Amino acid sequence: MSLIERTKARLPHIRTILATVFALALVLGGLFVWRMLKAGQAQEWHQAPLPVAAVQLEPRNVPLSLEAIGTLRAVREVELSAEVAGRVSVIRFDSGAEVGAGALLVQLFDGPERADRDAARARAAFARMQVVRSEELAPSGAEPREQLEERRAERDQALAAVRQLDARLIQKQVRAPFAGQIGIRRVNPGQYLNPGDPIATLTDLSRLYVEFALPQQNLGMIKPGATVTVASDAYPQRTFTARVNAVEPRIGEDTRNIAVQAILPNPDRVLRPGMYVTASLVLPPQTGALVVPATAIQTSAQGDSVIVIRGKDARKGGKAEFVPVRTGRRIGNDIVIERGLKPGDVVVTAGQLRIQPGADVTVTAPARAGGR
Repeated sequence: MSLIERTKARLPHIRTILATVFALALVLGGLFVWRMLKAGQAQEWHQAPLPVAAVQLEPRNVPLSLEAIGTLRAVREVELSAEVAGRVSVIRFDSGAEVGAGALLVQLFDGPERADRDAARARAAFARMQVVRSEELAPSGAEPREQLEERRAERDQALAAVRQLDARLIQKQVRAPFAGQIGIRRVNPGQYLNPGDPIATLTDLSRLYVEFALPQQNLGMIKPGATVTVASDAYPQRTFTARVNAVEPRIGEDTRNIAVQAILPNPDRVLRPGMYVTASLVLPPQTGALVVPATAIQTSAQGDSVIVIRGKDARKGGKAEFVPVRTGRRIGNDIVIERGLKPGDVVVTAGQLRIQPGADVTVTAPARAGGR
């Protein structure tokens, strides 16, 4: 077989190989183009700036306070009771009623005492008449001078007996020592009372004591007259203002705390003795503090951090940088930053979860001063 014949015989096989190679080249080329397109799309997606909300930090004054759990106590409160034994004849109050100072609340039976007082007044009146008669006769010698002195003594004794019975009659009455609100009545008409038996409580709600304790290291910050802000969960939308009245001179041996007492005006009577409250001793404000919203803080095992936008115009956008910070006190929805940031930094407050270090971000919410 000649060379031409052999070539003609192999030609179909060569065509098959070339077709296969061409097909493989097409497949590989398509795969290459597809991967390049995918890579270009991914690169283009990562390069798109992420929208975030941010604030620009500015130094400002923030309030300082020392917080503690306190208890309200009445400035004037008493448990009413009788001084002497007796049967209740009249009750002149209702549970929960407002009474004035000196109001008669309970009258014990005082019939015998009133009869004795009438007799004593009669004796006193007769003794006065005898003294007047002796004063007319003694200067002329018609009656001895000693008789005049004796009758004066009898008059004084009779008047003292009247005053003694007046005091016993007062003891048969229970009166309000001051204006206030009566508690629940614990006696009934006809009931026999012994001295000290409880009748009801009387509380003056116009002023209350706020009593709380602070650690001994704060002793130098506590001064009489200092302002105390009081909050109660019974009235979450309101705050009340008290003034430090006294500071316990001794430190608690078991707790090493300082007992503080403040006077709280309560003109509308909404607060009651025995309530637990949050007492905040107001201190001079901290100047030049940097404050960020609580949503800007990211907490991890490495500590707290924030995302700061770096760039020529960070208020509009730039590169994201993760900055570790040390946080301080919380003021409402804001947190004081003690270390890690400086004035003018633009801090991301929303959208942090999608951001990687060095990512491009754009600020969609207007930048504002932190904490305002």
